[in-house]
Amino acid sequence: MTELILIRHGETDWNRRQCFQGHLDVPLNGRGLAQAERLGARLAAERIDALVVSDLMRTRQTATPLADQTKLVPSYTPTLREQAFGILEGLTFEDIRVQHPAEFALWAKHEPDYALPGGAESRTLFHRRVIAALQQLATQHSGQRLAVVTHGGVLDMVWRTAKGLSLHGARECAIPNTGINRVQLKDGGAFEILGWADDEHVRDLTD
Repeated sequence: MTELILIRHGETDWNRRQCFQGHLDVPLNGRGLAQAERLGARLAAERIDALVVSDLMRTRQTATPLADQTKLVPSYTPTLREQAFGILEGLTFEDIRVQHPAEFALWAKHEPDYALPGGAESRTLFHRRVIAALQQLATQHSGQRLAVVTHGGVLDMVWRTAKGLSLHGARECAIPNTGINRVQLKDGGAFEILGWADDEHVRDLTD
């Protein structure tokens, strides 16, 4: 078995604006950088055998204080990026309703096999990418504890898989910025949630 400490990146200005980030490279804002520092301090005393990070800027910045605290060298990978949202990337919900009403209406149905124009992934393909990447990590690091800094959509795929939920429908779980989510990945590939959405280390942060 392998234990995964799954962490969503810190806050960005685009999170605040409810703007689709997807594969676009967006930096953390001031609060996000403070969250990352708190995260590093929170996990500094834990045994962590490896640090794996999505290769986008917001996850790399989130992982830096944790790497400094643990003296681990991060391994960066595109396989743990957020879902690609195609033409919606860089737009707010209001922008999308105005500029792409038909596509927004189809996306809002949350059909797993629907892929937006512009190079987007369907939820089915996104789920397949995420679960395969995590299962491969678990095989490579069997018996170890990994910290994985990634994105909200990735964590949603893990939650659905562990709970046996459909890929259809809106997200049901809380996924706070720099929240700590503990998951055990068993040798047969099954996911078991040990703890979820623990953001005690950043709850008192103000703007």
